[in-house]
Amino acid sequence: MKSNWARAACSDAALCGISKEHLGALIAELAGPWSAAREAGQDERRGHARIRAAGAGPDHRLVFTDRVLVTLVALRWQLSHRVLAVLFGVSGSTVDRSVAEVRPLLAARGFAVPDRPGIRLRTLADVFSYAEPEGITLRIDGTEVQVRRPKAHRPGRRAFVSGKKRQNTEKAVVISDGQGRGLWLGAIRPGRMHDVTQVRSEGIEEQLRLHPNVRAEVDSGCQGLARDFPGQVSAPPKKLGQDTGPGERNFYDNTRHRHSQQRIMVEHAIAEPKQWRSLQRWTGRRGDLPEAMAAIGALVSDRAARRMTLRKPSAELVLAGPTAC
Repeated sequence: MKSNWARAACSDAALCGISKEHLGALIAELAGPWSAAREAGQDERRGHARIRAAGAGPDHRLVFTDRVLVTLVALRWQLSHRVLAVLFGVSGSTVDRSVAEVRPLLAARGFAVPDRPGIRLRTLADVFSYAEPEGITLRIDGTEVQVRRPKAHRPGRRAFVSGKKRQNTEKAVVISDGQGRGLWLGAIRPGRMHDVTQVRSEGIEEQLRLHPNVRAEVDSGCQGLARDFPGQVSAPPKKLGQDTGPGERNFYDNTRHRHSQQRIMVEHAIAEPKQWRSLQRWTGRRGDLPEAMAAIGALVSDRAARRMTLRKPSAELVLAGPTAC
């Protein structure tokens, strides 16, 4: 009775963060990969293939549907695993294992493509290969997530102190289209790293060279990228000096305003995953944050991709890798 009550409560969109229709499709999508991964792990531990028929042996204390639910609730509200264990009547270690099994499957799904059902973007190369034939101007920006402070006397401790937030953070790069629909979320780096250094170290600069027809809008933190790719990347003008005349000041303000109107949609793409408590302040292991970001970004993109598009997609789309389902 306890598990049935907990399943009914956690399947509500207010707790798991997605609709029941989306939840049903997600469970059906992940059931096969989860079963295959679990069977492969058991074969590795046994040292040989299964002898008994599939389904033999004791049943799971936490069925697969409940494992997906506890993972979603943990990501949405960062609820303690011990609390979820009490709700479903299992041990805390069972919930720990469930989240460790399901979260990688969510992260590996990739980002949904608007008007392209069945195709998902999993790498930066996929994003640029999608944007070039579709004529999409990418919006690129960064976001920071507060993390736990590293222990004292550890190397690289200061690398997490953000110069902007004055907190221990990790920052990620967000890429969206012109309608604020997220296409990619990744490039996790310590908060002290500069935005343009983060972008270049992840390979976005190389992708711009490989796809010269792709246009991008960035903020003032990536003015160096706009300087290196003047025909592709657009950034706001540099700040003016104190002795600037009123005419130049008026031109500067109008230029920044126009650029902000073009780039503002990426802020909406940042705000959607930030509604999930895990990306407001991450209290788990810092090594698990990239996986959690990818999982949440993929879930949010499913909903964003269903929004009505304002343009007609091109006839053909070829991605840079085997990402089409």
